Amino acid sequence: MSTAAAETTTEPSRRRERGGGRIARRELRSHGSQGLGRPYIVRNIPTYDILSEENLLRIEATADRILAEIGIEFRDDPVALDHWKRAGAKIDGMLVKFEPGMLREVLKTAPAEFTQHARNPMNSVQIGGKNVVFSPAYGSPFVMDLDKGRRYGTIEDFRNFIKLAQSSPWLHHSGGTICEPVDVPVNKRHLDMVYSHVRYSDRGFMGSVTAESRAEDCIDMARIVFGEKFADENCVILGNVNVNSPLVWDATMTTVLRAYARANQAAVIVPFILGGAMGPVTNAGAIAQSLAETMAGCALTQLERPGAPVVFGNFLSSMSLRSGSPTFGTPEPAIGSMVIGQLARRLNLPLRCSGNFTTSKLPDAHAMNEGTMSMLAAVHCGANFILHSAGFLDGLLSMSYEKFVMDADFCGALHTYLDGVTVDDNQLALDAFREVGPGSHFFGCAHTMQNYET
Repeated sequence: MSTAAAETTTEPSRRRERGGGRIARRELRSHGSQGLGRPYIVRNIPTYDILSEENLLRIEATADRILAEIGIEFRDDPVALDHWKRAGAKIDGMLVKFEPGMLREVLKTAPAEFTQHARNPMNSVQIGGKNVVFSPAYGSPFVMDLDKGRRYGTIEDFRNFIKLAQSSPWLHHSGGTICEPVDVPVNKRHLDMVYSHVRYSDRGFMGSVTAESRAEDCIDMARIVFGEKFADENCVILGNVNVNSPLVWDATMTTVLRAYARANQAAVIVPFILGGAMGPVTNAGAIAQSLAETMAGCALTQLERPGAPVVFGNFLSSMSLRSGSPTFGTPEPAIGSMVIGQLARRLNLPLRCSGNFTTSKLPDAHAMNEGTMSMLAAVHCGANFILHSAGFLDGLLSMSYEKFVMDADFCGALHTYLDGVTVDDNQLALDAFREVGPGSHFFGCAHTMQNYET
């Protein structure tokens, strides 16, 4: 064989070898601790604690007085009332009152941190501590895109958003009711949604909370995926449960949260307080109310099954008192989230707080402006599980394809933001200064070549 022929034969293989090495290096970079493919973020920046000890104690004292003097109604759930009676609460019909410190004592059995296992073990998430998990928006009846406009969500849209979340390296969780698939009957919708999460994603997911039987169906489906024994010993599904603010827990929600706790699965306990409607117009009062309502829900999970994982949730929001319409992405709830973060840490509970909120009806600069304020609040308040990280539009009435992509990209920026600044010999780059010297550039120096890809 001639030299020319040999070169012709071997050159492509050399190119493939070089390309294979390049691909291998890229894969290694992408899945390192600071690159793509992290199952969750471990924050390397401190939380932003804005209130003094004195003011935190005043808010906690106000929450204790709400619980002891005004109380919370637990409607149509005699099992919940029996739990409270045995725990020492004062029962008057459906009204339950709690002595100061009682709920904090009950909450001592709740884990400060837990793992939600995913179908792919590489995508299991750690919830609590310094960990941050981004999950898509949740609960919109409508879907929106630039081609078809605003319309009711379908199971096809639901599956599309699961696939988008699965394909994004910047999200860590498959979410729950990403949009409401109204083309599927309500009595079986939860089955189709959980099945879609299992089929189209290998990440953690959430189940139904619209009825106790539906929650149990979702838990049973998770047992099929993970095995009954494993599911009984580990968290494999979440349920997001809302208080009927002000100061009411109804049977739909309490039976659901008890179903999740009974199965050793995590309930995310979340008041939804619109200032001036379901809570005071003042921020401190709404925060105290939120603390009281959330502690009661979290404590009920521990009475159902001590040690069951539970997430301290929060959804403060403002509203226009001129029109009565909710407003999202405003500064008051964002700064309120900072205080909620401090209060949750004092209870030693994982936190779900804030998200990418906006009232904008289009995926525009207005939407990103409001969403950025809310999302940064979630990051700085120390939230561990951030629902509504991508897709939230139109006051949560609409799930937007375009907004989803923009928000996911912003979540990517937050990965780097939460990594903080590393200070070591490589980062300080003294050798690079020696090589380059005054007046030159760093484009081709050894340090840049070694570090630019990450």
